[in-house]
Amino acid sequence: MPVAHVVILSLFVYRLTRLIVIDEIFSPVRDLVWEKTKPGSQIAYFFTCSWCVSLWVALPVVFSYAFFPSMTILVGCIFTLSAIAGLITARLDQ
Repeated sequence: MPVAHVVILSLFVYRLTRLIVIDEIFSPVRDLVWEKTKPGSQIAYFFTCSWCVSLWVALPVVFSYAFFPSMTILVGCIFTLSAIAGLITARLDQ
């Protein structure tokens, strides 16, 4: 696997993980999970743990790359550019 693909896929997984764990657009799903589970449950914790979510996000990304490399890299580039823009913005806002 080319190093560029590793970088793209890594930032792709980072961005998807952030989308699930932190970003506001996914908050209705997180809220629903928190309403349906008791506080401190493992499922509720899962949606707040970047390490936990990133593993499960990486799994379909890697399989997608194995079977559809061009399409995965294309979609990955979109998320990678979003990740880079977010990291730059966060750095400039400090």
